[in-house]
Amino acid sequence: MSVNVLYKTSAKATGGRDGHAATLDGALDVKLTTPKELGGGGGGAGNNPEQLFAAGYAACFIGAMKFVSSQGGPKVPADASVTSTVGIGPRSEGGFGLDIDLAVSLPGLARAEAEALVEKAHQVCPYSNATRGNVDVRLTVV
Repeated sequence: MSVNVLYKTSAKATGGRDGHAATLDGALDVKLTTPKELGGGGGGAGNNPEQLFAAGYAACFIGAMKFVSSQGGPKVPADASVTSTVGIGPRSEGGFGLDIDLAVSLPGLARAEAEALVEKAHQVCPYSNATRGNVDVRLTVV
């Protein structure tokens, strides 16, 4: 499958989970820390890759819903939100894997209409396409 790339960004990380990450253009610059559950100190200022992934997926999914809306779907309410919960842990097959829940709030939309919008967005969202068949992603309209 080929992708007609319309935008690219680059980020560089050093030091792993207890290091530093920044986009090459300087727009994002974060200190990285390992959560206590993964053997880190569990305190202090900093973020971890799962937090960054969760934030990116949530924002991207709203964008996907707006795209579906622009193609004739129901209007995405201004106060729509997506809460992305990303878990990490050992896989039964070896190595580590992710587990994702997306809780989507679409105030004012009928439940059936909201569920249809979420399912269509899940088909076009690049994060959903990247994880499909590889990571469990559960969608819930809240």
